Amino acid sequence: QRKNPFSSEDRLASKPAHTHKGDPTYGRPPEGSRTEQRGKDAHSHVGKEVEELCSIIRRTGEVGEDGHVNVTFGQLFETYVTISNKVVGILLRARKHGLVHFEGEMLWQGKDDDVVITLL
Repeated sequence: QRKNPFSSEDRLASKPAHTHKGDPTYGRPPEGSRTEQRGKDAHSHVGKEVEELCSIIRRTGEVGEDGHVNVTFGQLFETYVTISNKVVGILLRARKHGLVHFEGEMLWQGKDDDVVITLL
């Protein structure tokens, strides 16, 4: 790129030469870049979808003996699929953050309709 006549030199000069795995900026976009902003926006959007999923579980589920709200995957899928087609991905993200619990690695429509999802 340094030899490319169509690249502006000032743009290239602002980039670090090379980062190494131990460097805290390794694998991250430059601070203040549009790429960094798009990443922040995407993170915020997914966070809102997780919140919405939890509120739908709260509304459609039933409170169990332990005080937690439970819903089956089939019931949640039918309700949530009209809002977003990313039900399973958002469920996995919610589980990663400790907001929900369910058995198994992945949930499949039809096959796992009876799996209970618990809102923590």
